[in-house]
Amino acid sequence: MESRPGRPTAAERDRRRDAILDAAIRRFTEHGYGGATIEGIAADAGVTKRTIYTWFGDLAGVLTAAVERQHGYLLAADEPGSEAEPLEDAATRLVIALHSDVSVALHRLVIAESPRFPEVAAGFYAAGPARSIAFLSGHVGERAEQLYTLLLGEPHRRRLLGLAAAPTPDGAREHARACLALVSRRSHPPRAQRS
Repeated sequence: MESRPGRPTAAERDRRRDAILDAAIRRFTEHGYGGATIEGIAADAGVTKRTIYTWFGDLAGVLTAAVERQHGYLLAADEPGSEAEPLEDAATRLVIALHSDVSVALHRLVIAESPRFPEVAAGFYAAGPARSIAFLSGHVGERAEQLYTLLLGEPHRRRLLGLAAAPTPDGAREHARACLALVSRRSHPPRAQRS
C-alpha cells in the first residue's frame, strides 16, 4: 500500500519517531529534564515542534515514550499468538535492557529530576518498572516484584553510580539464572526433616 504524496510511510514515521527519542535522550542526559526543550529536540531530530506535540503531547510524553521504547522487549512477548518465551530468556533480556547505557541514563535522570518533576517519576515508573513487573507476573505470579528487584540488584546500583559496565550477554544470563534460582528456592522451601 502506497502512502499519499506528502504523507510519510510507516517506515518513515518509525524512523522519525526513533530520531526524536534518540535526540530527547541526548538532551535529557546533557541538560536534565528541566533543561531539555521541545525546540532543541525537534532541531536535533530534524522534525518540527508540531510533529513532537502531535505525537507525544509534551515533554513528559516524550520521556515516557523513551522509557516505553527501552521496555520494548516486553512488547514482542505480549503480541497475540506469540509463543511463550522461556522465563530464563525473558529474564536475561530484561537484565540486558535494564542495565543498558540508555536505561541507566534514563534512570539517573528520573532520580535527579523527580523532586522537581514528580509527574516524570510517576510516568517513568508506569512505563518501565510497573510494565516489567506485570510482564514477570505472567511467569512467576506474586513473586514478580521480588524477581524484578533481584534482576536489578547490586549490579544495577553499581551501573547507576558509574562503577560498572553493562553486563555481557553471558553475564546477564548468569545473573538471571542466579535470580531465578533464588526465587525458585523461596517458592519451594525445603521440607522439614522427619524425626
